[in-house]
Amino acid sequence: MTRDDDRTPLDDLVEAAADLFVYAPIGLFFEGPSVVTKLAEQGRVHARNARLFGEFAVRQGEGELRRRLGDLEGHAAGWLRLLGLTPDDEASPAPGPAPASPPSPDGPDVSIAFDPAAGNGHTPPAPDVADLAIPDYDSLSASQVVTRLEGLSPEELEAVRAYESAHRGRKTILNKVAQLQA
Repeated sequence: MTRDDDRTPLDDLVEAAADLFVYAPIGLFFEGPSVVTKLAEQGRVHARNARLFGEFAVRQGEGELRRRLGDLEGHAAGWLRLLGLTPDDEASPAPGPAPASPPSPDGPDVSIAFDPAAGNGHTPPAPDVADLAIPDYDSLSASQVVTRLEGLSPEELEAVRAYESAHRGRKTILNKVAQLQA
């Protein structure tokens, strides 16, 4: 036997080769089935985590892309408005409060519109603009609003529909809301 002080680099190389070519295959033969099962499960966990992280990143990127495209669309709409190339219904400024209807000669108008969705014969009041899920709603063009509708819940879509119907009545927005609610 050799003492540790008498070992040469060649002895270390021979020992490493024996570990790699003799002892490792023997250990793999006896422990392989349990090791492979454990490695496979760890691989599944890592793949599942990578997929979830990728899906999260895509969702976040999509939201950011929609926001930036909406901003870009707003800038383009502004330029088109300045050049007089945008139709009035798409680029009309946000109106103030709805004008009051002129009084009728017979007295105030007390007619009630029937809304089957309300079920009570009264038109429900439109939500306040601050309650809408789309920030700065009144400052957005119809095309900017339409790009933001797809991520809204059915309740949020209904609020946008009610508000838009009561205020500006832009067909582009109302049609898209109806399409998403169908």
